[in-house]
Amino acid sequence: MAHIVTLNTPSREDWLLQLADVITSPDELLRLLNVDADENLLAGRDARKLFALRVPRAFAARMEKGNPHDPLLRQVLTSQEEFVAAPGFSTDPLDEQHSVVPGLLHKYRNRALLLVKGGCAVNCRYCFRRHFPYSDNQGNKRNWQAAIDYISQHPELDEIIFSGGDPLMAKDHEIDWLVTQLESIPHIKRLRIHSRLPVVIPARITEALTARFARSTLQILLVNHINHANEIDDAFRQAMTALRQAGVTLLNQSVLLRGVNDNAHTLADLSNALFDAGVMPYYLHVLDKVQGAAHFMVSDDEAREIVRELLTLVSGYMVPRLAREIGGEPSKTPLDLQLRQQ
Repeated sequence: MAHIVTLNTPSREDWLLQLADVITSPDELLRLLNVDADENLLAGRDARKLFALRVPRAFAARMEKGNPHDPLLRQVLTSQEEFVAAPGFSTDPLDEQHSVVPGLLHKYRNRALLLVKGGCAVNCRYCFRRHFPYSDNQGNKRNWQAAIDYISQHPELDEIIFSGGDPLMAKDHEIDWLVTQLESIPHIKRLRIHSRLPVVIPARITEALTARFARSTLQILLVNHINHANEIDDAFRQAMTALRQAGVTLLNQSVLLRGVNDNAHTLADLSNALFDAGVMPYYLHVLDKVQGAAHFMVSDDEAREIVRELLTLVSGYMVPRLAREIGGEPSKTPLDLQLRQQ
């Protein structure tokens, strides 16, 4: 069994307390950051009716006070641009609002995606599932059991992906139940967990969770979702150390976002900060064309130029793969193959 680091968190319930104490008002968020609400910011307040604003205070604490253009703030603050109906954008950009059983998407041959929970700790304004019908795909034991039954009947599956919402919104005992069920299915070898919780509320990585991962018979991978180096703090680094010592493979995926990380030097800072925390850069996604997020869009050509420059700033293993996900395709579509071959 892997050695487990001791986490310096007040209690294992601390993450639940932080999860309950979040900012839901644009006015409160701007007030806490000492940002004057100009006409544009005020006009964007009603966008929370389109998609609720939700920001943990631990994440807000990393934002620069007095800066309305802070890259972390820009990811979560409502904007009047969300009301723009952009051509080519839709409420289901990946064509996934259908499932083989409630909450289970068998999108790729060898792996299926389980929507463990519908909620998130933070609501990112560019979220490609901001319109997803979570009410029809409730994360509960009844639906989980139906998903487990489907998985057990499909031997072509060797990897299960926990997604959401955010799968780590599930409590430790729920994660334990799901992992135990998957461990009993012989053809399942790997469990991949995609989550933003470890960076927005690092206390979510409890000792109970890391201990369960350490004793699992599955190969477990955690894919963080971090877009900017300023998101990474000491608490996150400590959480990653605990997971790494539990034998978890640590990766990161980012989204290329206008006004947040759309330049090579910002991405180089992110790759260095991730690697220092023991996390490998994995994917850099171009924006999924979800309605309400068009103002974050970076074109494919510009994205390639950014990655071309990034290749000159950091070692090759620290350059994430530039990719797009297209609904119905059997895999993600790489956009940077020619760049890497040069």
